[in-house]
Amino acid sequence: MGFKVGICQFKPEIMQINKNLEKMRSLLESISADLIVLPELASSGYLFNSKEEVSSIAEDPNCGPTATLFLKLAKQNNTSYVVGFAERSELGIYNSAMLVNPDESIHIYRKSHLFYEEKKWFEPGNTGFKVFKAKDEIKVGMMICFDWIFPESARTLALKGAQIIVHPANLVLPWCQQAMLTRSLENGVYSITSNRTGNDENRGKELHFTGMSQIVDTKGQIIYRMDKTEETVFVTEIEPDKSDDKEITEFNNLFSDRRTELYKS
Repeated sequence: MGFKVGICQFKPEIMQINKNLEKMRSLLESISADLIVLPELASSGYLFNSKEEVSSIAEDPNCGPTATLFLKLAKQNNTSYVVGFAERSELGIYNSAMLVNPDESIHIYRKSHLFYEEKKWFEPGNTGFKVFKAKDEIKVGMMICFDWIFPESARTLALKGAQIIVHPANLVLPWCQQAMLTRSLENGVYSITSNRTGNDENRGKELHFTGMSQIVDTKGQIIYRMDKTEETVFVTEIEPDKSDDKEITEFNNLFSDRRTELYKS
């Protein structure tokens, strides 16, 4: 079954929610796809200096400005979207991603493995790794950025039946894009990493992001990888059902060959 998936890579501006949402709207409103993945903290930018800054841009996951825009786009374009945002909750503020579907359902994942100064601004994610249904009942597992370095993240999602691992990111380290080829291969699953590009600057601090957003197939082959700086959307067709086949050879299966009794720490 053909299923059109996309990545949207762009440069969010720190603390400029309205500008960032307008840029995403202009990039996406004429794009036809079944599922599009956008970067981590796409609506707010990344490089914060205080909890007050983070609090000022944190949003309600169901009716905040990011949810409002993507509910409209999902219905208008008959597309599922995954986008990163700062989530306001009664338990604190989370680095989260939302899956927004054409039927107006919203599913939330909260980042499990916080990176660097994120530990100063966000609560550790408490959702665990779950698989949700996107358009056409396609099974999508969400992880965010630094979750990539822990193989258990992708493995858990694959064991729970994910056909596509969606991976909003704000990558500054140089290794993730290549590592995600292995995550796809070792789990027999498609992965879509949507990274941002450009720099974030905030009161003397600066970070450079690596771009190179990519779509990877179930054998760890790159279907498409963007360059380090472009701001655009790319869409291609995949076959999610291929992720359901975990056979390696006539005698080997990615999951049934696991010997979990030997994996105790």
